Amino acid sequence: MTFENQAMSVTSHYNNSVHIKVIPGHFATNHSHITHYIDMTTLKARQTMARAAAKSIAGEYVGTTIVDTIVCMDGTEVIGAYLAEELTNSGIMSMNQHQAMYVVTPEFNSVGQMIFRDNLQPMIKGKHVLFLLASATTGRTIERSLECISYYGGIVAGISAIFSANDVIAGQQIHTLFTLDDIPEYRTYPHNQCPFCQSGQKIEAIVNSYGYSKL
Repeated sequence: MTFENQAMSVTSHYNNSVHIKVIPGHFATNHSHITHYIDMTTLKARQTMARAAAKSIAGEYVGTTIVDTIVCMDGTEVIGAYLAEELTNSGIMSMNQHQAMYVVTPEFNSVGQMIFRDNLQPMIKGKHVLFLLASATTGRTIERSLECISYYGGIVAGISAIFSANDVIAGQQIHTLFTLDDIPEYRTYPHNQCPFCQSGQKIEAIVNSYGYSKL
């Protein structure tokens, strides 16, 4: 039996229209080894579910937060576009001269540094930036992202993730649709401290927020 056959559907307690698939196993990411692969493919690609997710995320910022730019990570652009629409419809203020929100995606250079090209930098500099990620486990991606936004002169307005293993990362509150309460057996380990590796259990797939590649 392949690990895909063990997939379980988990529903967000924020919105019963939002689901993810959770698959137990032994998986490797760039930063760690994890006990469950969280498949968000449908959530990020299906129009109705992406809109439902955006509506739930928007509730964290309505009436409290100024947002000029949404930076989308991990293939969350569809959700990001709906999120901008939800925030605009809810009367969220933007400080840029167009009174409209930008939805952008960063680039990563050859050494893994997050960058914004010259044409996108005006959408970051001096703007209130909302980060949108698929998942946050070790927190390294968020830490790098905060450094990048600071470098380009942006102001972090908030961080939202579909799933996060931590409530606070780098001193920032992480707003999530799914938490460890939804996946209580989820664990993450440094590569050299993984109990599966120590017991000789093979890695089943290399995973990231875009998908997986079997080994």
